[in-house]
Amino acid sequence: MDSFVPSYRTLLEKGELKNRVQLAYQTLSHCTGCAWKCGADRLHGKKGACLTGIKAQISSYGPHHGEEYPLSGWRGSGTIFFSHCNLRCQYCQNFDISQGENGGEVEPEDLAVIMLELQEMGCHNINLVSPSHVVPQIIAAISLAAIAGLNIPIVFNTGGYDSLESLCLLDGIIDIYMPDMKYNSSTIGQHYSKIRNYPQVNRLAVKEMHRQVGDLQLDKNGIAIRGLLVRHLVLPYELAGTAEIVKFLAEEISINTYLNLMNQYRPCYLAYLYPKLNRRISFHEYEEAINLAHGTGLYRLDNK
Repeated sequence: MDSFVPSYRTLLEKGELKNRVQLAYQTLSHCTGCAWKCGADRLHGKKGACLTGIKAQISSYGPHHGEEYPLSGWRGSGTIFFSHCNLRCQYCQNFDISQGENGGEVEPEDLAVIMLELQEMGCHNINLVSPSHVVPQIIAAISLAAIAGLNIPIVFNTGGYDSLESLCLLDGIIDIYMPDMKYNSSTIGQHYSKIRNYPQVNRLAVKEMHRQVGDLQLDKNGIAIRGLLVRHLVLPYELAGTAEIVKFLAEEISINTYLNLMNQYRPCYLAYLYPKLNRRISFHEYEEAINLAHGTGLYRLDNK
């Protein structure tokens, strides 16, 4: 990967990773791990709003060839799917993972071994899927894996409801942030994901992520090595507020933002209970989303 050095290796050499682990676990005693800030004492057996205690729970892991090309490339993205989620999206396509009890608990040592195994398989990166509620456990695992030779980028693949406290702990550890920007309206976010103040939290989080890593950088083969990649799922009836989100990205983040405008919405999980969610998006709706993004000047669009 040319002369690229993952951010966390610099912190390892400075002796800072170990300190981050200690600071991160302190947040679990009165949990502020994600933007719920539920206050659960996860250090001593309680579970947070995320239904997770002191141990991370993993549903599955392996090379993933269906992500954006800068992540999947030709060798795959080394995805690790964490069980549970800090969102309650009523249309979640992975509801068995996010809302169920799929998977088993792991120690940081186990998670570190998985990261090293994915690197040995040749994956371009370690892709942490739904990681917001297990940041301390992730930092601990990265610290152990880095000591053992982990040397590929870390991707923080999040629903976008992240606390600034956790993001600050991740500064210098995460190479690639990949947040969702789901909604522009708090009312819509509350109705369809049962989450309060999503747009306000999400925008502050995306700003902090961009401050840390900047625009997405690719190596000579088009593989991501550092930066911000934003995902936005286009919903029926303009429920997601696409116009406002692309305007925010262009004006308050960067005109160079790499944006995946996703067209694969389909009714899943409990979507049948919500009339406006109970259909796929139309060709016209998706075409309009693309036009809106181009109209703001955004040009790095991945139309998956």
